[in-house]
Amino acid sequence: MTSKNPLLTGIILTVLAGALFAGMDALGKHLTTLLPVLQVIWGRYFVQTVILSTYLAATTGTGFLRTRHPVLQILRGLMLLASTFLMYQALSRVPLADATAVLFFTPIVVTILSVVILRETIGPHRILAVLAGFAGMLLILRPGFGAIHPALGLSLAASVTNAAYLLLTRHLAGREDAASTQFNTTAAGAIVLSLAVIPVWQTPAPVTLALMIAIGTVGALGHFTLIRAFSRAPASLLSPFLYSQVLAASGLSLLVFGDALRPTTIIGTAILVGSGVYIWWRENRRQVGA
Repeated sequence: MTSKNPLLTGIILTVLAGALFAGMDALGKHLTTLLPVLQVIWGRYFVQTVILSTYLAATTGTGFLRTRHPVLQILRGLMLLASTFLMYQALSRVPLADATAVLFFTPIVVTILSVVILRETIGPHRILAVLAGFAGMLLILRPGFGAIHPALGLSLAASVTNAAYLLLTRHLAGREDAASTQFNTTAAGAIVLSLAVIPVWQTPAPVTLALMIAIGTVGALGHFTLIRAFSRAPASLLSPFLYSQVLAASGLSLLVFGDALRPTTIIGTAILVGSGVYIWWRENRRQVGA
């Protein structure tokens, strides 16, 4: 049935990708109790890069190893690495649902950076959405208006570096071969981490090693699923459904880790998601001249 409805197929695949990303972060959170954070991230990046390189070599040849914008590709990969490092540092200290929700402040940051760096203009509607997003984020960061948990500040910083990664991805779209961009998403990080992990390396037990392989495999599956989704329908239509990751993370946080979901987290997440979806909607209207 879904084969006759590409948009529905794309939505289903996007929701599945969000669930896979939440599962990857849940594995990462568990692994940070067994290994240094740096080693956990290395496992994700190294395995994902190996899987992706094998797939691209089999389907496109070796052309993905060449890039027309090496500096931008490396910078883009390092921004994602910084976001991943900050996020996993947060995951080792705070509930999965809270850290994931704050990370999804990214669309608000993208809007702000688009104004500050790209000199784009935004109207009063998107300004109100940004302010609402701030309010939602504060509800998550400061439950009961108490002190901000320092580790959630790491997740907030991750949303900023993730926004920079997305802006660079947007800049390279159409200027760079898609296979090269896919490869460079984790390649630079894998190289950097392979050197950085040496001083903190701990030989993992067989079960822990299997989990390290699993986290990279789940991450690769998430990216493959998202790419397949975007081949079925435009990314502009599917992007809001990535918020399924927040819902999946909330479920895993409750069921796997036993973290209670505070009312302020639920309300703040709803406001944050609503603001992001509204910004997406206004952006689409602007692009079609509405």
